[in-house]
Amino acid sequence: MGDPVHGKTLFLRMCGMCHTCNKDERHKIGPNLFGIFGKTCGTVPGFKSTDAMRKKGVVWDENTLNEYLQFPKQFIPGTKMMFNGIKKAEDRRDIIAFLATLK
Repeated sequence: MGDPVHGKTLFLRMCGMCHTCNKDERHKIGPNLFGIFGKTCGTVPGFKSTDAMRKKGVVWDENTLNEYLQFPKQFIPGTKMMFNGIKKAEDRRDIIAFLATLK
């Protein structure tokens, strides 16, 4: 597992413009990611996900988040997420470690 403290810094810098992460916080362009681990993609209440996201139907865990964060448009073709991905494996691990703390 990565470093959740560094992951929070990376999340706020790389993801925070489009996503929130605190419980009951409003959605932005992307959904609130609080409690993302164990959820099925495209099923965040109150957020209109793309058909591609809903049809993918994967459960978010360390492996699926890693794949998605590395190559979002390859992992879920048709996603509206305008993000090219995170190249550094260590950065992905740290962000995922941070997301895992959001329970």
